[in-house]
Amino acid sequence: MPDRITPYGAFNFLVNLNGPIGPEEPLGGFSDVSGLGTETTIAEYRNGNDAENHVRKVPGVHKVSDVTLKRGIVSSADLWEWIQNVRRTGPLAQRNVVITLRDETGSDVQSWTLRGVVPLKYTGPTLAAKGGGDVAMEELVLSAEALELNG
Repeated sequence: MPDRITPYGAFNFLVNLNGPIGPEEPLGGFSDVSGLGTETTIAEYRNGNDAENHVRKVPGVHKVSDVTLKRGIVSSADLWEWIQNVRRTGPLAQRNVVITLRDETGSDVQSWTLRGVVPLKYTGPTLAAKGGGDVAMEELVLSAEALELNG
C-alpha cells in the first residue's frame, strides 16, 4: 500500500533546461508543461502457415512526444540563445531537460528526464492594446529523443 493516497497537485513543478547558467539556476519559471509522453509503434505480423487466422503484434520503435513549455516573458534571452545555438551547431546544442513534480512542502516527488532535447518551435506573445491585465506569454516546443521516469 502506498504511503500517500491523495494524488499530488499539478501546480508545483520545476523545469531544469540545463542551460549555460548551470543546473541549479532556473531560467525563469514556467506556468505550463504539456505533452509528456512516449509511444511504441506496433508491427502486425502473421506467418503464412499459422494454424489460427490472427496477427501477432510485435513492438517496434518508440518515440517521445513533443513537450510544450509556457511562461510569462521575463527579461531573459535564454530560450532564444538556445534556439540560435541549435541553428548554428545542430546536434551539439542538444540538452537534457528535467521536469520535477513537487509536493505541498516543496519536496521532489517524481521527475521526468528528456534526453537529446532541442527546441522545435518558439511562439512569441499575442500583443493586444485593449487588455491591460494579461501577461505576455511565450511558448517553446521541445523535441526529445528519449524520456525517462525517475521515481
